[in-house]
Amino acid sequence: MKKLFKLILNIIPRPLLIRVSYLVRPILVFFLKGNTYTDPIDGNRFRTFLPYGYGKQRNNALSPSTLSLERHRLLWLYLKNETDFFTSNHKVLHFAPEQAFYKRFRNMKNLDYVTTDLNSPLADVKADICNLPFKENEFDIIFCNHVLEHIPDDTKAMQELYRVLKPGGFGVFQIPQDLNREKTFEDNSITDKKERAKIFGQYDHVRIYGRDYFDKLRSVGFKVDEVDYTNTLSQKDITTYCLAKGEIIPVVYKN
Repeated sequence: MKKLFKLILNIIPRPLLIRVSYLVRPILVFFLKGNTYTDPIDGNRFRTFLPYGYGKQRNNALSPSTLSLERHRLLWLYLKNETDFFTSNHKVLHFAPEQAFYKRFRNMKNLDYVTTDLNSPLADVKADICNLPFKENEFDIIFCNHVLEHIPDDTKAMQELYRVLKPGGFGVFQIPQDLNREKTFEDNSITDKKERAKIFGQYDHVRIYGRDYFDKLRSVGFKVDEVDYTNTLSQKDITTYCLAKGEIIPVVYKN
């Protein structure tokens, strides 16, 4: 199964994968029902989650029902337990909206919910993150998760995110990050897709972020909280929800 999923991820374009997944998901839910693991987003339980990864694959990473990964389930728990995201009125900008969240956020009556991306079929507004068509100080909350590692000029993207976030608002800008690496690594001379997937974790990533990612956000003007939310959870919850222990949620604020 691992080889099959790896082949699918590396051959089928992401927009097409999104469309196909809507057809495949009910079948996966039916055959993988069980009592070992729980998706906290919808409460469904399974005997196993699915493997996932463009390069090295991770076991029990992808939920069959919501198609959430570890980072999505961790963020859901954080938003639910530590913020007023689900209860107060907010204008939200969501980049490259994840399927695990899209319909749920869209249906929340307390949200004025706007999605954007250059390619996603789920985007309301087709836009370049480095040149956004939004006013200054327009959004209370911004989600930009696993996007910046695709952007050559991530400094310009961060500046645009800062510009459109309201003072007093917050954002979550998750990225794949090697916390053992002090400095972010880039090498545009590596052009082979297989080699890029091996080194960067995915063929279309342009960098591996290190611990300096947080300081780069601060240099743009954000206040940054490096939230290790798994540190507040029991080992049983981490295992049951299939989370990545020690994963950091970068929560940013604009004063």
